[in-house]
Order: sequence, then structure tokens, then C-alpha cells
Amino acid sequence: MGPLNGIRVIELAGIGPTPFAGMMLSDMGAEVIRIDRVGGSTNPVASSSGPMERGKRSVQVDLKQPEGAEVVLRLVETAQVLLEGFRAQVAERLGVGPQECLSRNPKLVYARMTGWGQQGPLATSAGHDINYISLAGPLAHIGRQGQPPSVPLNLIGDFGGGSAFVVLGICAALLHVAKGGEGQVVDAAMVDGAAYLLSPLYAAHNSGFWADERGTNMLDSGAHFYDVYETADRKWLAVGAIEPPFYAALLLGLGLSEADLPHQMDRNSWPEMKAKFAAIFKSKTSQQWQEVFDGTDACVSPVLTMGETREHPQAKQRAAFFDTCGQSQPFPAPRWSATPAEPAQESDTSGEATDEVLAELGYETAQIEQLRERKAVG
Repeated sequence: MGPLNGIRVIELAGIGPTPFAGMMLSDMGAEVIRIDRVGGSTNPVASSSGPMERGKRSVQVDLKQPEGAEVVLRLVETAQVLLEGFRAQVAERLGVGPQECLSRNPKLVYARMTGWGQQGPLATSAGHDINYISLAGPLAHIGRQGQPPSVPLNLIGDFGGGSAFVVLGICAALLHVAKGGEGQVVDAAMVDGAAYLLSPLYAAHNSGFWADERGTNMLDSGAHFYDVYETADRKWLAVGAIEPPFYAALLLGLGLSEADLPHQMDRNSWPEMKAKFAAIFKSKTSQQWQEVFDGTDACVSPVLTMGETREHPQAKQRAAFFDTCGQSQPFPAPRWSATPAEPAQESDTSGEATDEVLAELGYETAQIEQLRERKAVG
């Protein structure tokens, strides 16, 4: 089921953000056919079968051979979307670039996800999440005052700036086609997406509200009311009491009187207040503090690991995790009332659907065997 039921996606297998985007589309109900390398991936980071590949059918094709590229082009004729994550110009060199694919299927949405985009001096250069967010701006502003930038998880560039935006672009382009428009190329660059995610903070910076120095601003650990604090049992609590009523609830739980303290937005007092908060939070365990703030609007929550979060009552009541491919994974987001997501429980091994898919395209058994002998398919 899902809102993209009836949409066929051809995913040229890659690592990280590309399979994650394909997983999102699959979870939304699309049929995803993954084009793997003959013999499977040699990259230890890439997974040929697992939760990120759930619901996808796998075909092994050697795109460096014209017969292999032709298999992909014939698949394109049957699809609404092609998703690729090669460096700029690689797909063109393999004969499966936008020109070749759109000539076969003018209604196709050709989605390209790269680190640097299709143009610019870095377009053909290697890079990873940390490089994209360093140029886009986020990395310089993540960390504490007087410390080097903190290396975050690869959520901002790879999955936020990359996967989420390419899927948004695909859905928008599909809507354009549904309204009678032509197919088109979606150029999703992780460096662009990471910068776009920073738009509200760019506005704050331009207005002078946000300073360049790390750890001195309201949302980057500069403020005492927006930070993490260690508890007596060496666990951590997250505090995000920005609005005055929430701040008042926080002070009440901590046993402090607002009348005896500097004004909340007095930046000069923030270091002193952080030290005061730190000492108080160290006086109780995490569970004791949770009991103090339970049912209040103080915006205090435990800092949970991936192993702990699925056991939290909030996650359990929303069924936020499910079992797939032998692992517990987060349930797809967002949620739809009329077309709920139904994520698959298993995934193909690499090349498992090769014969089946080629037969659907009209290849005879003898032709498939010839392609396999020539190692055009696996």
C-alpha cells in the first residue's frame, strides 16, 4: 500500500544516502528495483541485503557493458523514477544518463544525488558528509565554546541534506508529471541540502542574533536552558526550556526562585547559570529527575542511546519500531491516515530477482543465459 503505490523506481545501487532514499520510497509503497554490480558490491560499507534494502528487488547488471546499460534502459521504459548516486558525469559515461533515459521515457523523473551537485569545481571530486557540511556551514557552528567543531553523526549531509531532499524532489516531480507535465532531472546535492537546512540560522546570523563563535548562542550549548547535564548516576538529561513558561517550570523543578536569579536572556550570566544548573542536576539520578519533571512543561528529557530509545513508553505507544530483516528498526515516517506505510519484512539478496525481472522485460531464457555468459548480468 502506501501513497506511492503503483510507482516503479529503478535504483542504481550506491552507499549511504542512495539506498536510504530508495528505502524511503519503498516504505511509501513504491516498487523499487535495485541495480547491483555483477558479483555484488565490493564496498564493505554497502549492504547488499538488510534493513536498508527491505522490499527491493535486486538485479545484477554490469553497466560498463552496452548490453547491461540496455537492460537498465529497458527497465526505464517501464518506470516512473530512476535514482542514482554516482559522481557527476559517471552515469553519462555508462550510457544511462538523463539524455538516454528521458529519450526512452519522456515522463521519467531522473533523480541524481551527489555530494557537490552536477556543476562547480568540486562536482567530480570525492567527499563525505563531513566535507559537505564543512562547506555548507553547519560544521563550523556545532561544538562548544573554545573547542574544535564537533564531528556530528552523518545525518545533516547524507540523510537530511541528501536522502530527504532527493525524495522530496522526486515526489514534487511526480506530481508535476501527474498534472500533465514532462519528466525532468532532480539534481539533489548534499552540500545544497545541508545549507538549506541551515536557512533559519542563516537568517538569525544575518540579523546579528547568531554569533560566529561556537557555543555562545541559544541553541548551540551557549545557553544554560538549552544544554545537556550529567546526573548523579552518570547519565545525561537534555534541557530545552526556551519559552518563559517552560523556563519557569524548569526553575520550579530545580528548586530555584526566578526572582533571585539574573534574567533568562542575560547572556553574560549564562556561564554562571550553567555551573549552577550542573551542580543541581548532579544531586539526583536521571530517574529521580524524570519523576520531578514528569507531567510538566519544563522540556527535560533523558538522553537515550539507540539501544534504550525503543523501550521508552513514547516509542512503545506509537509503535515507533518494528522488526524487519531480523532487526529492530524505526518505523517509517511520516504517517498517512488513508495510505499507511507497510514496510517489507525482508529483502532480496544481491541479484536474486535478475532472471525474473529480465523475463518481465521480454528477454527469453536463452538471451538471459547469453547475458550471463558475457557477465553483462549476474
